[in-house]
Amino acid sequence: MSRVRYHVSSSVASRTSDDATDEPLDEAFARAVVEGLSAPQKALSSAWFYDDEGSRLFQEIMALDSYYLTRTEHAILRSRGYELARRIAPDARPVDLIELGSGDGEKTLSLCEALARRGAQCVFKPMDISSHALEQLSQRFAEHLPGFPVQPLCGDYFLNWPATDPGRRQVAMFLGSNLGNQTHDGAIALLRRMRAHLRPGDALVLGLDLKKDPHVIRAAYDDPEGVTARFNMNLLTRLNRELGMDFDLDQFSHYATYSPLDGAARSFLVSRRRQIVHSRRLACDFAFQAGETIYTEQSQKYSQGMIDTMARESGFDVQCHFTDERGWYTVVVWQAVDTAA
Repeated sequence: MSRVRYHVSSSVASRTSDDATDEPLDEAFARAVVEGLSAPQKALSSAWFYDDEGSRLFQEIMALDSYYLTRTEHAILRSRGYELARRIAPDARPVDLIELGSGDGEKTLSLCEALARRGAQCVFKPMDISSHALEQLSQRFAEHLPGFPVQPLCGDYFLNWPATDPGRRQVAMFLGSNLGNQTHDGAIALLRRMRAHLRPGDALVLGLDLKKDPHVIRAAYDDPEGVTARFNMNLLTRLNRELGMDFDLDQFSHYATYSPLDGAARSFLVSRRRQIVHSRRLACDFAFQAGETIYTEQSQKYSQGMIDTMARESGFDVQCHFTDERGWYTVVVWQAVDTAA
């Protein structure tokens, strides 16, 4: 275990006179960094990847041949869109389609087109923390699906969950294999929070990556072009910029692994030597041993049995699943059950 020296001074809440950045200090980010880098196993949430450069690099990742997840999910939504729309809107009851982490709406547009062709009375309520992404989504829908009701909501999913009239069905969507960023316990806790906002008979649509050839999975997180490595390393660049840290990027490297035993792909940043990293803005020092890692991302891969277990443990019943022809990825529809029964 490495030695960590730190204290959080008033600089967490205010900028000091010698700050080189004009960016206001994000207190949640600062505290997460202090806690994560002072833990016995250093860790930083993958949620912090997405500054402007991180978002740009992730767009590059999604276009890589080795990164199959995004295009496979999109293909399922396009090819099975009408069947999925029939599950979302099985009768004449109007639907509120609530997408958590919608991004710019590219992946959901084809599904909403299928709902429109079906004649469903549907209002699309995309939720995202990025106002820019929601602006892009609104423009995309106005151009490609004019007249389809869209009511964007910016902010935390659970603080801003939209109210739904009793006569309307709620269908929540959580795509992009984002659930896989959680451990099993974390995923169950997150699913139960979603379930708490749904009524019996409402539905949840999930995009989940499936277990497969370990070589295929590992390549998705360690591409030969090195884009994923730059994406992971960009987190250190962000720490240097926003928190006045002095990470020497030449002294860290990207490492990705996949374990068929537990179905988890994991990414790390590895210290090449013994070193101490200082944060001017937080008045913190963090000691690293040679070979010590920062755990930056988990991406869980599922079997059908794991999916069924998660549904049962979080208050849902599995209705159906739509899987690509290679069996690499699935979009599942769960129905909220009456837990009081």
